[in-house]
Amino acid sequence: MAVKTTTLAELSAMVGGELTGDPEITVHGLADLALAAPGEIAFLVKAARLEVLKNSRASAFIVPPALNYDAKPLIRVANPYLAAARIQNFFQAKPFAAEGISPKAHIGSNCEIPAEVSIGPFVAIGDRVRLGKRVTLHPGVVIGDNVVIGDDSLLYPNVTVYKSCSIGARVIIHSGTVIGSDGFGFATDEKGSHVKWPHTGTVQIDDDVEIGANVTIDRGTFGRTHIMRGTKMDNLVQVGHNVKIGENALVVAQVGIAGSSSLGNNVVLGGQSALKGHIHLDDGVMVGSKSGVHSNVPKGSIVSGYPAIPHKDWLKASTIFAKLPKLYSELLDMRKKMEKMYKKLFPDEGEE
Repeated sequence: MAVKTTTLAELSAMVGGELTGDPEITVHGLADLALAAPGEIAFLVKAARLEVLKNSRASAFIVPPALNYDAKPLIRVANPYLAAARIQNFFQAKPFAAEGISPKAHIGSNCEIPAEVSIGPFVAIGDRVRLGKRVTLHPGVVIGDNVVIGDDSLLYPNVTVYKSCSIGARVIIHSGTVIGSDGFGFATDEKGSHVKWPHTGTVQIDDDVEIGANVTIDRGTFGRTHIMRGTKMDNLVQVGHNVKIGENALVVAQVGIAGSSSLGNNVVLGGQSALKGHIHLDDGVMVGSKSGVHSNVPKGSIVSGYPAIPHKDWLKASTIFAKLPKLYSELLDMRKKMEKMYKKLFPDEGEE
């Protein structure tokens, strides 16, 4: 396959940038400042790394608006990181090449599978499954009965989608993820034995969602677990039954969301944070890493800590926490001094 090349003028127009330098210079890829070679474009997010840029071998740079450097062409944009992501997507994009259905795959009965698909070996597809155009299922993927998968979706090796779940268009699901497993629901009898509660609901994943590796998204007890459009989920995330995650959420690694919780749009959950069941985080809420959220959080709030409190309060509390050993020592010393002073003031107290 030929290497994709383009001019700086085309890249600048693509990201709405301001170009200084020769617009006809061509580049064939994007790279890190320190690793870039001639013929590649690199990006600088913070002006503090200007010295690294000066030593870079890249042919051109994506930089913040205020940065000046005359030695090489620049594309100035308000958000260099975003512009670099768009340019990287441009260089990495490849036209879909349908590989068809591997003879080693199993396809159930009454399925709707278009000609434009790539289904690898050892894929197992149940009955009445509907796949959209240009769907790619890598080796070892298991699709249960009555599953629907939209156009241009990509499932990496060993993804499992249980029965009756639906996945939208342009969804990416990474290896080892399980969609639609039973939620953790049990009723305990008088002898202490745990009786399983059957989960008869489903999972709905909307368009443009990306789910990391080894994520588990439980099906609803009744109704559905719903991941809405544009949400991005990191590796090793647990989503409980009947959870609803709004549009364009960011869920970082090792987050746990208990059953029937709901998130608004553009919520950000930091790594290893945990949410109690049956609570709601409104639009734009941000939760710091390792936080435990036990109650509803209003729109636009930033919370941290365990239990989670306003982030500014948590910063103050954590500063005090680090000083507790010293404060405790000072308190003991003060107590001893107070006891000595008390004995001097009241020498007869305590005597019979």
